[in-house]
Amino acid sequence: MSARDAVADLRRIAFLLERAHESTYRVRAFRTAAAVLARRDPDELTQLALSGELVRLKGVGEVTARCVIESLTGEEPVYLRRLEATEGTPLDEAAQGMREAIRGDCHSHTDASDGGSPLREMVQTARELGHDYLVITDHSPRLTVANGLSAERLRAQLDQVAELNAELDGQFRVLTGIEVDINEDGSLDQDPDLLSELDIVVASVHSKLRMQRADMTRRMLKAIANPLVDVLGHCTGRMVTGKRKRPESEFDAAAVFAACAEGGVAVEVNSRPERLDPPKRLLRLAVEAGCEFTIDTDAHAPGQLDWLGNGCERAVACGVPAERVINTWPVERLLARSR
Repeated sequence: MSARDAVADLRRIAFLLERAHESTYRVRAFRTAAAVLARRDPDELTQLALSGELVRLKGVGEVTARCVIESLTGEEPVYLRRLEATEGTPLDEAAQGMREAIRGDCHSHTDASDGGSPLREMVQTARELGHDYLVITDHSPRLTVANGLSAERLRAQLDQVAELNAELDGQFRVLTGIEVDINEDGSLDQDPDLLSELDIVVASVHSKLRMQRADMTRRMLKAIANPLVDVLGHCTGRMVTGKRKRPESEFDAAAVFAACAEGGVAVEVNSRPERLDPPKRLLRLAVEAGCEFTIDTDAHAPGQLDWLGNGCERAVACGVPAERVINTWPVERLLARSR
């Protein structure tokens, strides 16, 4: 049997673990091993496997070494086969149609803030998923727990994006962005001049989520009125699964969605399994208000970029028209809107 691409198999395992929301340490084991082995000549890998010395490489453990040996002998690794067998149920026809219409993801994170993988890995995976573009929206400086980017670090990232786009030569677009914190007074947690240079600005509330309804409404309305904001991220801040369960923030949803519709701020349909935000009753209200939308993954790892199906199912169930989902648009139309 012909040898398989061992590095590709390790990356696929990591991708499926991320998509299944498995623990970070387990994912890291496969991504680290893939990165270590990618720097080695294929013939050298074969020799190391035959001699049993793979595990002597820093970053390669017994489980990952076993997967590599299976790949090199032409077998699909058992670990990968098990993951492929438990992928889950396919989307129904309507949700699949929405998924196929989406051209890019407007909310993603790299290891520059609290993501688990570097910029290039996120972009490579987005391309493999068939996207035309990916917006990089790492956190703003106030969110220190997520290693938010200072103005200086964000500018450095913009240079990295420009360099990567030059390499891609029009085959794919990496768009600059930020998930900027909405401060308690409704202002934005980043230099306005720098925000104006970005392609997409997602504004989200991450602090004081239990504010009084009237105060939270004023806070959100002020942010929505800011002409630099393109998308209102995970509007209720709720968490519905896991150890971090959290109720919805309280605000005047009718007023907030009316402001979004009037000001051209898209309402995000967040696809993270623990968020699924907004709740369906509010998503229907946003549709009735005439809002535009993004369906985003809020991915913090490459495999999570494949979570769009979660948002598509909810959007279709609540009557979101595909033409009002701005990341179904070609990149130039998207950029024309944001500018």
